[in-house]
Amino acid sequence: MREFQKMAESTRMLLGLSLGIITMIILVAKTKVHSFIAMLLAALITGIIGGMPIVTVKAADGKTIVGVINAITTGFGNTLSSTGIIIGLGVMMGAILEKSGAAERLAVSFIKAVGKGNEEWALGVTGWVVSIPVFADSAVVMLCPLCKAISKVTGKSVIGLGLALACGLQLTHVLVPPTPGPLTAAGMLGVDVGQMIAGGALLTIPMLIVVVPYCMWIGKKIYQVVNEDDEYVRPSKDGDVKRASTDLLDQFLNRDDLPGFWISAAPIVVPLFLILLKTVLDLAGVDKAAAYYPALALFGSPIVALMIGCLIAIYGLMPERKTKEVLDIMNEGIKDTGLIMLITGVGGSLGYVVRASGIGSVLGKMVVGLPIPAVLIPFCIAALMRIVLGSATVAIVTAASLTMPLMGQLTISPLLMAMSCCVGAISFGYFTDSGFWVWNGMFGVSDLKEQLACKTAVSMIMAGVGLVELLVIQFFL
Repeated sequence: MREFQKMAESTRMLLGLSLGIITMIILVAKTKVHSFIAMLLAALITGIIGGMPIVTVKAADGKTIVGVINAITTGFGNTLSSTGIIIGLGVMMGAILEKSGAAERLAVSFIKAVGKGNEEWALGVTGWVVSIPVFADSAVVMLCPLCKAISKVTGKSVIGLGLALACGLQLTHVLVPPTPGPLTAAGMLGVDVGQMIAGGALLTIPMLIVVVPYCMWIGKKIYQVVNEDDEYVRPSKDGDVKRASTDLLDQFLNRDDLPGFWISAAPIVVPLFLILLKTVLDLAGVDKAAAYYPALALFGSPIVALMIGCLIAIYGLMPERKTKEVLDIMNEGIKDTGLIMLITGVGGSLGYVVRASGIGSVLGKMVVGLPIPAVLIPFCIAALMRIVLGSATVAIVTAASLTMPLMGQLTISPLLMAMSCCVGAISFGYFTDSGFWVWNGMFGVSDLKEQLACKTAVSMIMAGVGLVELLVIQFFL
């Protein structure tokens, strides 16, 4: 009888989670309800049907049973306590890099360094670096004119150039903190931010190496260039379009209104260096009783490191701008964080409900018995959420919130779990993804088959390479 009751209780818990997720998916995909509200409703449905009381109560044996409302607020607060400040500092710094021209300076510097004939590689690296502080969609809009100028002068397809840029942008946006998705996954799963930066960055390198040649190949198949009137055209062969003078590209590469390279890179490099330095020394077994360790812990913490990066950006990139102008730029950047903060927090709420209700334990026992590698579980959850919800950030947050209660039962490290959530969210970039439409619009791709061959295909290639990496890495972490 007890076994039957336990089975019925487990079934009810899993039913609650299933109905919660299905409700969220339907609301986001088919109605006007915002994804934040949909995720909040999912947490409520999961908890209530899963057997949680509405408010926290005392059981007959004296134990405290957490109520669903308390679980939602606690999960929301706990998640933002570890990520909110970092996200805020990151977007302020990104806004300054964007408005000061620092992001463009990094782009032209990489193109100069890589050299003629390797523009796709240069743009891939550019996207990789720029997307750490600047939102990927904004960076596509900002750097599209540079891709068009290169196409005009070299005769290379703007499709290949723009796609290589987009791949670099997508990789760090999804895998390298302080971007919101990987930062939230690290916070939820208890992963050191420095380890997440290093692990995510290393994971992206093979993906970029594999996907850029595809960008070059598809650029030849969909040969679209920019003519002298700045319009996209599809010539039958390279010589059909008169190339612009190299003076046009020189104007982009030798602009004197952009800040210098080192001061442009410093707001990104200095915080990453400080965070990674602390992480590496901690892993090396540094003496935490040493006199210098408090200073290392202070400056190597993500909050202080990002604050230093912000100060470098403010005073290094905008020394002559008026105070009001600089504050307006940062305030404009902060406006973009409201939705990110809400999604991040409510993802924590859902995860806390799953854990506090006992659903996590039931789900863990079921998942552990599946005949698939444990590392695939976060990946598959994130990929499914990406298909339905579109947003990579929401997919990562949802996958992390559902994976968090399984940490004690899956035989993989928290770092690998976090990276698996992120890699899964790279896949299936198509109609539900805002970046899909931004890129297609900026680079003039309107045919459905071509859209799928561009943005969707590269997302699947990168996710596929990342999945292979995860399957290999699981034997070492």
